[in-house]
Parts: sequence; C-alpha cells; structure tokens
Amino acid sequence: MRRLAARGAAGDAGEAAAPAADRTDCARGRGRSPWRLIDLCAIWDSGVVLPAADWKGPSSGVAGRRLNKAEVLSSVQKAQFQRLEAARLRGPGSRERGPVLRMAGQQPPPGVLAALLLCLLSLGGAIEIPMDPSIQNELSQPPTITKQSVKDHIVDPRDNILIECEAKGNPAPSFHWTRNSRFFNIAKDPRVSMRRRSGTLVIDFRSGGRPEEYEGEYQCFARNKFGTALSNRIRLQVSKSPLWPKENLDPVVVQEGAPLTLQCNPPPGLPSPVIFWMSSSMEPITQDKRVSQGHNGDLYFSSVMLPDMQTDYSCNARFHFTHTIQQKNAFTLKVLTNHPYNDSSLRNHPDMYSARGVAERTPSFMYPQGTASSQMVLRGMDLLLECIASGVPTPDIAWYKKGGDLPSDKAKFENFNKALRITNVSEEDSGEYFCLASNKMGSIRHTISVRVKAAPYWLDEPKNLILAPGEDGRLVCRASGNPKPTVQWMVNGEPLQSAPPNPNREVAGDTIIFRDTQISSRAVYQCNTSNEHGYLLANAFVSVLDVPPRMLSPRNQLIRVILYNRTRLDCPFFGSPIPTLRWFKNGQGSNLDGGNYHVYENGSLEIKMTRKEDQGIYTCVATNILGKAENQVHLEVKDPTRIYRMPEDQVAKRGTTVQLECRVKHDPSLKLTVSWLKDDEPLYVGNRMKKEDESLTIFGVAERDQGSYTCIASTELDQDLAKAYLTVLGRPDRPRDLELTDLAERSVRLTWIPGDDNNSPITDYVVQFEEDQFQPGVWHDHSKFPGSVNSAILHLSPYVNYQFRVIAVNEVGSSHPSLPSERYRTSGAPPESNPADVKGEGTRKNNMEITWTPMNATSAFGPNLRYIVKWRRRETREAWSNVTVWGSRHVVGQTPVYVPYEIRVQAENDFGKGPEPDTVIGYSGEDYPRAAPTDVKIRVLNSTAVSLQWNRVYSDTVQGQLREYRAYYWRESSLLKNLWVSQKRQQASFPGDRLRGVVSRLFPYSNYKLEMVVVNGRGDGPRSETKEFATPEGVPSAPRRFRVRQPNLEMIHLEWDHPEHPNGILTGYTLKYVAFNGTKVGKQIVENFSPNQTKFTMQRADPVSRYRFTLSARTQVGSGEAATEESPAPPNEAYTNNQADIATQGWFIGLMCAIALLVLILLIVCFIKRSRGGKYPVREKKDVPLGPEDPKEEDGSFDYSDEDNKPLQGSQTSLDGTIKQQESDDSLVDYGEGGEGQFNEDGSFIGQYTVKKDKEETEGNESSEATSPVNAIYSLA
Repeated sequence: MRRLAARGAAGDAGEAAAPAADRTDCARGRGRSPWRLIDLCAIWDSGVVLPAADWKGPSSGVAGRRLNKAEVLSSVQKAQFQRLEAARLRGPGSRERGPVLRMAGQQPPPGVLAALLLCLLSLGGAIEIPMDPSIQNELSQPPTITKQSVKDHIVDPRDNILIECEAKGNPAPSFHWTRNSRFFNIAKDPRVSMRRRSGTLVIDFRSGGRPEEYEGEYQCFARNKFGTALSNRIRLQVSKSPLWPKENLDPVVVQEGAPLTLQCNPPPGLPSPVIFWMSSSMEPITQDKRVSQGHNGDLYFSSVMLPDMQTDYSCNARFHFTHTIQQKNAFTLKVLTNHPYNDSSLRNHPDMYSARGVAERTPSFMYPQGTASSQMVLRGMDLLLECIASGVPTPDIAWYKKGGDLPSDKAKFENFNKALRITNVSEEDSGEYFCLASNKMGSIRHTISVRVKAAPYWLDEPKNLILAPGEDGRLVCRASGNPKPTVQWMVNGEPLQSAPPNPNREVAGDTIIFRDTQISSRAVYQCNTSNEHGYLLANAFVSVLDVPPRMLSPRNQLIRVILYNRTRLDCPFFGSPIPTLRWFKNGQGSNLDGGNYHVYENGSLEIKMTRKEDQGIYTCVATNILGKAENQVHLEVKDPTRIYRMPEDQVAKRGTTVQLECRVKHDPSLKLTVSWLKDDEPLYVGNRMKKEDESLTIFGVAERDQGSYTCIASTELDQDLAKAYLTVLGRPDRPRDLELTDLAERSVRLTWIPGDDNNSPITDYVVQFEEDQFQPGVWHDHSKFPGSVNSAILHLSPYVNYQFRVIAVNEVGSSHPSLPSERYRTSGAPPESNPADVKGEGTRKNNMEITWTPMNATSAFGPNLRYIVKWRRRETREAWSNVTVWGSRHVVGQTPVYVPYEIRVQAENDFGKGPEPDTVIGYSGEDYPRAAPTDVKIRVLNSTAVSLQWNRVYSDTVQGQLREYRAYYWRESSLLKNLWVSQKRQQASFPGDRLRGVVSRLFPYSNYKLEMVVVNGRGDGPRSETKEFATPEGVPSAPRRFRVRQPNLEMIHLEWDHPEHPNGILTGYTLKYVAFNGTKVGKQIVENFSPNQTKFTMQRADPVSRYRFTLSARTQVGSGEAATEESPAPPNEAYTNNQADIATQGWFIGLMCAIALLVLILLIVCFIKRSRGGKYPVREKKDVPLGPEDPKEEDGSFDYSDEDNKPLQGSQTSLDGTIKQQESDDSLVDYGEGGEGQFNEDGSFIGQYTVKKDKEETEGNESSEATSPVNAIYSLA
C-alpha cells in the first residue's frame, strides 16, 4: 500500500490489505475491488494538485478521523476529501479524466480510505502553477534545469565546443560550473565564455588551442535566492579518428575449401568507426551465406573457393565526425586447388564442391569459439548474438531460446541468419540462447548465456512541490536497476547530511516528508540514484506560496449549448491555500449543486440535461482565507440541427442524372453549413456535380460515382448526418481468361470467366472471331449466347485460323472485348458452296463482264481458293467456254450486241471443287437504239398539262433492254407580247414499254415544242420529229410587291406591281379588305380595279381599327393567287406601348437619375455663384459695347450681378447646338416629348455651349476642349 501511495495511483487500489500489490501509475492502475479511487493525477488540469499528509488512526471514514495535533490536515485537504466522495465522471469535453469514486451503497473495506490518503499524499502535495504569464511572472520560483547536454558529450575537434545548460526561475538564476568536481573559473580562460541569460559554455578555438585540453567531467549549477539546481555530470570527450598503422601484408595462402578469417583490427576511434570491406579499386565485396562480415569487422569465409582470388580485400573504416574513410592495406589471396581451371560452368553444378575436388566436412564455429559463451547486456539496449560457422557445403544457421520462443515482436535476423538482434531488451529476455549450424554432413550448436543488467531507471521521479503555508507534503525518489541502485539526497547541491537541520523535514530512505511548511522551507532538492552501470540525477524544488484566489478564464464568457444536451460551465481558478468554489444562477442566493446540477472539485458546473429555462447568467465564487474572486458565464440554449428529409438509396444508369436530397432544420441564430462525404472522405464537387443548399445533383453518372454519400449538416455547436448509397448500373467488365477445349475438326469449346456486371445482370455474350488470311485484324460476329452461360460449343469452318474474343452485354451497354484467345486452325476440305450474286452485264457494246461476290474465309474451306467461270450463248447451245479466275470478275470479249448467255461460276481450292453451280442468264453489251417513236400525237388537257401518244419501236431496233420512252420539251414563247421566257429544255420519262403519257407543270398561255426518244442502258436513240403546241390561258400569279402605307390616321395608301406570271390577258384586280380590332372583325368590302391600276387610297372610317387586305389579279379564267398585308398599328398605340416598355427598363431609369443629378449640380453651382458674385469669361461678342461704368477687368471678365442673370436676348441654346427662338423660360417642358433630337447620344439634355469667341479673345489660347455639361460646370466654377 505504501508503494501505491507513493506512486500516486488513481485507479482501482485493490484490497486494502495488499501491500505487495504491483506498482502502477495514474493511468494504468486497475483491480477487482468494487471501490474505485478517483484519478487524482488529473483532478485539476488548471494547476491545482492536492497536498499530502501522513494519516494515522482509525479508518472508519473521513468525517470520523481524529489526528494528532502535529498531523492535522489543512482545511483545504479536508474540503478536497469531502468533494472526492461526490465526484463522478463529467460529460463530453470535461476536464476531469479517469474513474470516479462510487459508493454503491456499501462501506469501504478497511484501509481503503487510508490508501486514498496515501495516494493523495503521494502526489507530492503540489500546487501546479498555471501557465498564465501574469501568474508565472508574479510568483517566485526556485531554479529548474530546462536544457542540458547529454551525459557522454562527444564533440568534433574542428568546431567550437558547446556545453548546454539552461534553467528557469523567478528571479532568473545565475550559473557557475565545476570541472572534475572543482570550481571552473570561466573568467580566467579567454577561450571560454558563457551565453547571456544562459549557463551554456562556449569554448572558442578560432585563436588557437587544443580541444583535448578541455576534456573532463563538467557540471552546471543554476542558483537564485530560493535554491540551487544541478545538471547531470557531463563527460566531455573529443572525437578521435587515428590513422591506420603502416603494415606490409603477405599474400594469404589457403587451400580451396578451407575456412578463412581476414582480420580488420581498426584503430580505436571515438566514437567507434563503421567498418566495411572493398577491393583496392573501391568495388564492394559481394557477401552471401558463404562470405560475410562479422560484427567485429572481420571478414569470414566459411569455405574459400578459387574465384575468391580474383580480387583483393581491403578493410575500410568510416569515422562519424570527420566524415573520413581510412583504408587498410589490401589482402591478396592465393588459393591452392586440385582443379586449376576456373570453369564458370561449374558454378551452377548441382554438386559444385565435388566437381572441383573439394572434400565435404561438418560445420565448425569460427566465431565464437567453443560450444558455450556468455554475454551481458543492459536493459533497454539491443542484444546482438552472432554465430559464424565454417563447413562444406556452407552451413545454415538457426536460432533458439531454451525454455521458450524467441520474442517475435522484437527479434530479427541479420547477416544471412548469422546474427540475432533483440531490440529494447528487458529482464525477461535473459536466459540461454543457442545457434545451430548444419549442413548435409552434420550439425553443431553453440550456447550463449545472456544476462540482463540495468542502469538505474525511474519508478517515481521526484516532482516539484508547491505548497501553501502550514501544509504538508513529500518528495519521493524511487528507482530500480540491476544491481539495485543507492539513493543520495542533496539540497541546493550539498549533501543533505551537511545541510543545516530543518525540524519540518524528515528523510525516510527514498522519501522526504515535510510538515507544517513555511516560507523559509523553500529549496531545491537533488536525488542521485546510481549503480555500477550508471546514475540518474533529478532536481525537485519545494516552494511555499501564499496567494489569494484568482480566476484564470476570461470574464463573462458566452456558452452556447444544444437543447437537452449535457453541458459543462468551466471556472478555472488558482489560489494558495486551494480555494473552495460555489455557483449561483441569476444572482440567486442558493448554491447550485444537486438535482440537474453537479459541481466538480476543479470548479466546473455540470448541467445534466439542458433545457430552455436553464438559460441565464451563472456566477462562480472562489474563496480561501486570503479573499475571494468571482466570474460570470452566460448560457444560451439553442435548438438542435436535424435532417428531416434524408437522402435515399438510389440505383441509376450510367450517364443519367441523380439528385440526393438533404433538407435541414436548425436554429436560425446559428450559421448552417452543409457538406458531403463520399465513402467517408470529403467529396470533391467537380463540373459534373452541383451542390445546392438542400440537394446534391450528379450529372452524367459514371461508375466511379458509385458509393456511399453522407450529408453533414453542421453548425458551430452540433451536427446531424444522413447517409445513402448510390448504385451505378454500368456496362459490364470485359470477360477474361478465354480457354479453348474439346478441339475437333469442325467445332471447339470456348470457356471464359465473366467480368463484373457492374450492378446490371449480363443478358448476352457475343462471340467474335478473326482470321489472318483474308481479312487479318477484322473481327466478325460468330454467335450469341445467353448471359447465364460461360462456356459454349462453336461450330467452325474448315481451313480457318481462328482467334476468338467475347463481349458481354447488359441493359446499359456492351463491355470492352476480352483479350483474344489462342489461335486454332481447322483442317481443309473442298468448298461446300459457290459464290453468290453471279451477274453478266456488258460494259461495252461488244463485251460481257461476269461478276460475283467473292467467298469469305469461312466458306473457302482450303488454300488457293479460285473460281471456274463458264459461259455460252443461250440460243445456239454451243460448247461451254471456261477460264479459272482468282479474283471476282471476268470480261468476255467480241460478243454480239445484247445477246443472252448462260453463265456458271464454281469454287475450287486445293482440296477439290465445290458443288455444281446454278446457271445464270446474262447479256452482252448494249448499243444505242436505232429508231425513234413514230406518230406522236399531242392533246391539250388544261393550261398546264398535255397528253402524249406514240407508236412503239421494233425490239430489234432497241439494241438492248428498253428502259423508257422520254419526251424533251421547252417553252418557245409566251402568247403575251414582250414577255421574256426561259427556253431551258426539260424532260418527262415514261418507264417501260408504254404507248402514252402526260406532261404536266407547263406554263399557261405559252408556245411549246416537243421531241420523243427511246432510251436503253446505253443511252438515247434518235429523236422523233418536233411537235408544236400551245397552252390556253390560266389564272395569274400573285401581284408583286404589295405595300401598305399609313401616312396619317385618316387614310391608307396601297401600291402593287403586276404579277410575275400573268398566265393570260389580265382583266383586272380584286381587292378585299376587312377592319379588325383585337378579336372583333368587321364586314368585308370588295373593290375591283382595271388591269392597269396599281394604286389605291382608302379613307379610314375608324382611326382605331386595323385593316387586313387581300389582293389578287384576274384573267378570263378567274382570279389567281392572292397577296395579303395588314395596315400598321395606330401611332398612339405604338407610342404608348413603346413608352410603357421604355419606362420599365433599368437603363432608362438610370439615365433619368443621372440627368436629374446633373441638373441639380448645375443649379447648385449657379446658386453659389449668384450668392457671392463671380467672374465669368466673356463667351460671346456682344452687340452693345460695355459702358465706362462697366467694371471690366484685364483678364477679360466682368462682375456678375442679378441684372446680368438673363439668357441671350431673343435666343436659346438648343440641344443640337443651334440657336432657336426663345419661346419660354428654360424648363423641362422644352425637353419633353414634343420635338425631335431632344437627346444626345449620351442621354444628356442640357446642350453644348459652343458659342464662339472673338479672335482677340482666343488669341494665344489654343485649347479646343470640347464643350459639354461637365465643362459648363467647370466654366461656371
């Protein structure tokens, strides 16, 4: 139990009667007792740690304890223990940590409260000073070492020496040093100086001197009026890199297969150098299981082979500080061998040694020697065990630990398993290890006994102790080691035995107990614990403070919290003795504690469930015997943030648009931020996404968009989140691993592994093939299979070198093709079919071209595919002519004109001929027809069409296949005088062997000519005789350029031109018009005009209505196509609409505002000038000269008076710069709606003052600045 108290454990203490309980610390002590001690180590984050005292007497409870007068606890300690009984865990964000004391309705076991008190005392009775600078600067403090050099301080001889020592304290400490336990007088050595406000020593060698002269043991002392702190004893050593001794090395002669050790023996350096082996040409030595470097730097050959003499061997040492490499003279090997030839082919021989005549032998250890050795290692260091063995073949090394397994988390093998390294050694790593070297000839083992010792290490390092006057405390210095270290106490750098006696101080081994401390008890204590492997030195000061309460947090803090949440109001404070704290709400007199409130000993007030009525001002008051302090906290309760419409899981096709909703309700006084995560990572919103306040839209969904989407709605106080999963239906992944099995002459089985269907089931598989003979690189569809299969029998054609691939298809689309399968060639066979689309047609009048569609690779069935072409005249039944063709056409020459032929085309390859082909009828070439149609008769049907009739020609005159009869016709002239017509030839076709037809779309009232021809495949035959005919009158086309003008509200002018195509003799024009107003339509009126009239003026009966006019021309046949126009809208209506449109335009409103502002500025300037009188430059030459009473000045200006405030007589400056007769005073009426040119391009209406000056006035003034309203302002000013 004493160990527990001294350590300050705050976890489960275990049974009270268990003094041998394992040592534990504040964070880890846990046991099975239902009693749990509060985590005192973290009870006061703001700086207060409870004081210690020595408990005696009964253990029936805190309230019932009676203490001797000399052992009475302070009132602060009693208050702390009372609060401990009610302490419990805080809510989120609490400053308290660790478990809480819970009574659970049962009495504590005997001694538990005593253990609690000892734990309390073990904290060192310290009040930790807050980090507040104002407090730190005000309070006195003994020195504390904050920075120092390492104990073994090795320096570079080329640099200045720096020995660090820094300390803090109030007042700031002073420094001095000892060297080799004697005072080191810095002032007497010009090379040595101490840094300002620091104890760091600087030894400067720029002016000469040897660093070796300053080697030794240094110790720093930091002192102020409250005590002295000590640094570690710093051993200063200068780095050394001695040269390698000169030596002559004879060649090393060794028998092939024998072991060999090349010793390095580097010069001793400080620190030890890094060793590596290279050749004299700086090539690294290749190391392996047979040849390797040991930890001591030697190079070991398990067995020497003849190739080892091809290079020399040099040991190199690299020194850390100087960064130099020193090279030893190289070793030269001479290998004696029974096989003098270095045959490289023997290196890979399965039994290289016997092939070279090297005798095999069992393993033996080269290092360490013998069968057993021992090794000592310090705790926390790395343990390195090494076994290097010789033998032929090269032995394998294995490691074991007696009575257990190697520590897998710390052990690793190095140097081809020849070394075992265990990092961070602890006591449980001690024991016996053995290495086993084995080859096929046998095995051998070496046992290494490992002993783990320990330099001192801390169990409880003494901590600074800050007490209030009259309080008790203790310093604990507990360390462990092997062998067990001794403890020596010092005070202010002097042994405690020689220090002045202090009746309030008691030393009990590794603990110093202080009772009833006073201001005079302040000092710095040193604990030095040491054994043969090292030492530890710790400083801990005892400081006594007498401070009234102070608040550490800002005043009048505003705390905002979410409704129904647990919250904490902090009130950190400081004082010595430790103050008590109370809370009040809205100035009420009762202390807040209990019910919905709970007060912690660190000053925080917890509200278990915050409600709206908990809003208000909370006041905390800290009190001790020296006074009191208070602070206020304002609490506001806010509504929670909630997502009331969450995003839903969705399934979408690739390329579609998806919207994820996220609608949020939150406290309006808090700023809401909505963010999105994808797969729990921040979502990057690219150009395909649109993030809005209540939704996230994804355009063109892709496979990479699939995943979980989280909407996070957050304010500065809380957040809510909702998650949905987006499934993207994509095209399937390509099938893979195609395999061909069941190979047969005409079939093969193709098997594949389906790819991922990307959330849309695969419906089909398309198998494609490619062959490398006819169309290499071109893929063709072979067959299609359901999506449920992944293996299919493919039926093949002979003599095709197949390669297959598979494409998967689902609802979204097709996958990329799979990688091709291996090739498979089927055996050949005669063709089983003949080419299709066999034709015979003449390209000239004396030939016939026979063509066909060539057979593809799957129908060729063998190599050297060719075609046997046969033909003969159909009617003569002559013998067949034939030829063998490798292409797809053959031309038969010297044929009669248009004669039928019988044609056959048969396929053949090297395996044989195809089946007997079908006979196809073809024809030789055609010639132009020799005859024209006769007895052509024409009958007029109407004004635009005629019918034709003719006699057919004899078939032998056609000289080919009759395609059509064709009529060529053209318009010769119009029956109207002086009307130009186009005589372009046109044609009408009558396909087949016909005797009549109709020619339409003729122009009426015109003269036409017509010719007939016969047409075959070669072209036109001779023309028939020319026939003439005339078309009767028709109706005219619409009048051209029909125009409606409205010069005023009383009349409408109509004008038009004659029709482009009168199509007869015009008899007049018909005008129909009707008035309309919106949906109301008046009675239609008809006017008839003579054929020469092209104008009409109509008097308006209604100035409001509009008119719709329809005008058509007439012939004797009737009225033709009409032209329609409407009268324009009335001016007042257009103007009203335009004004309404302009008045609502933003630019117009801005323009009017600018104009008004400009007028206002002009009026203000004029008013100012008129009030004070001003001088205006003479702008205009006056007709009446100035009288002698006129106060004319030299600068050409005159005084301004009220009488002169008149416009120029009889004129007014217009907006366009001209002079108009003045009709009224200058007012906005003149710039209204009545006139033209009222506004300049910039919208101004003031006008430009451009009155010319006299030549005398402008002489010498060449400025031609454009006048404007702004310039007018400047001129007035």
